[in-house]
Amino acid sequence: MECFKVKQLKSLFYIDLTHLVKESKEEGFRFLERLVNDYENGTNKFNKTGESLYGLFNKEGVLIAIGGINIDPFSNDEKVGRLRRFYVSKDYRRSGLGRLLLTQIINDAKHFYKVLVLHTDTEQGDKFYTSLGFLKENIYPNSTHYLSLFNM
Repeated sequence: MECFKVKQLKSLFYIDLTHLVKESKEEGFRFLERLVNDYENGTNKFNKTGESLYGLFNKEGVLIAIGGINIDPFSNDEKVGRLRRFYVSKDYRRSGLGRLLLTQIINDAKHFYKVLVLHTDTEQGDKFYTSLGFLKENIYPNSTHYLSLFNM
């Protein structure tokens, strides 16, 4: 795994993610396109306290995975974080790299949030998130899974 590096992305304007957007659209996902649009128009820049956007890069410096955390916009509690726009390139799935990226996000989230929530509508996503300790319950608005960050 030493060939791969997780980096906090300070700005999307200097990162080439067109290949990930294209690939995700081919799979029927639109959330990376929305990530770019929301970032460009200022709707979501992952720049509030506790919010961050992360990229996972291969040894050539190519972005192969991305994911972020926001204050959950569906909760009235600023201690609820929401995993957003998490995507791993098809060629790098099932190799532990998604786990590597999400583990970094979770570790950083512990400093700001008491719980992390997400929404997924795929069986593959469900299996991935539950393998990392997320519970499949929709007790938080617009969420399918949550992870308590206490005692981690």
